[in-house]
Amino acid sequence: MAENKRRSEDAGDDDRLNDEVVDDVAADDDATDADEPVSRGGTATRARAKAESADERKTRKDTERVGLFARIARFFREVVAELRKVIWPTRKELLTYTAVVVTFVAVMLTIVAGLDFAFAKGVLWVFGNPS
Repeated sequence: MAENKRRSEDAGDDDRLNDEVVDDVAADDDATDADEPVSRGGTATRARAKAESADERKTRKDTERVGLFARIARFFREVVAELRKVIWPTRKELLTYTAVVVTFVAVMLTIVAGLDFAFAKGVLWVFGNPS
């Protein structure tokens, strides 16, 4: 019986969460002011964006004079952060991609070599063979 009561309490929490989500969506639908963007999913409004940009200007003035080594260190920290975001291919994918590239290059090499040979023979035929 205690378990059923706990389940009903958990279900009540879920209903309250769903009601909150529905209330947020309904509040967003009521916004009809053309100057203010509609906020969906926590995006910033223009007023908040203006306030944040003013704060950024203040902090930019404070941190404008950063030393050379601090900038280099920051650059490498940002490079490492970006490399962590990369989705690296698996070994099988890497071998597949390599095979595709090598095959494509071989086909293009054959086409260019064939055209080069054909144009060389054509030029010699038109202008005569010096030997």
